[in-house]
Amino acid sequence: MAGLFITFEGGEGCGKSTQIAALKARFEASGQSFVQTREPGGTPLGEAVRNLLQHDAAGEGMSPEAELLLFAASRAQHVRELIAPAIAAGQIVLCDRFLDSTTVYQGVARAIDPQQVQAINQFAIGSTRPDLTLLIDLPPEIGLARVHKRSDGQLDRMEQEAIEFFQAVRQGYLALAAAEPERIRVLDGNQSIESLEAEIWDIVQSKMNGSITANTN
Repeated sequence: MAGLFITFEGGEGCGKSTQIAALKARFEASGQSFVQTREPGGTPLGEAVRNLLQHDAAGEGMSPEAELLLFAASRAQHVRELIAPAIAAGQIVLCDRFLDSTTVYQGVARAIDPQQVQAINQFAIGSTRPDLTLLIDLPPEIGLARVHKRSDGQLDRMEQEAIEFFQAVRQGYLALAAAEPERIRVLDGNQSIESLEAEIWDIVQSKMNGSITANTN
C-alpha cells in the first residue's frame, strides 16, 4: 500500500484534537501503522516557529506577511523532514492543519493576495498534497466558547482575534470545500463526539480501501 496523507482542518475549538486522538486509537487497535503530527510544528524547527507564532512576546505586532512566511517556513521543513519521507515509506500521516489553514487564515481572514498565498504554499509543499482533508465545520461562536472554557482565559495570539476574523475563516474553509469536494469532506462539528468519530472512521476506511484498490490494479 502506498502512503496516505490525511489532514484535519477547522476553526478554533471545532474538535480536531479530540477526533485525531479517536482516529489514532482506532488505528492502534487495528494494528495500522501511522504517523501523527501537527502544524505549525512537527519538527524541532517547526515547534520553535509554533512557539513564536502563538506564545512568544516577540510575535506581538507581527505583520500578516511575516506570519504567512513563518507558517510556510515551518511547513517546508515539516514536509521534507517528516511528511514526505513517511508517505514514501508507505505510512499513513495524520496532520492537524496543513496548507488549507494558511489559505484561509492568512489568505482570506488576513486578506493577503490569494495568488501570493498560493504561490508561497506551493513553494513550501512541493508535490506533497493531502489525499483526504476532514473539515470539521462549526459556527465560530460555539468554537470560541469552547476555547475560552478550556483555556481559562489564557488564549494564544491567534485565539485573541475578533469574531469577524473567525467568521471569515469559516467562510474561507467552506469555499475551499466547495472548490475541492473530492478531497475535502465537510463534517458537522455540532453533532456528538461519538457520531462524528464514527463518520470520520467510515470516511477514512473508505479512503484506505480505495487507496489499496488503486495501488493493486
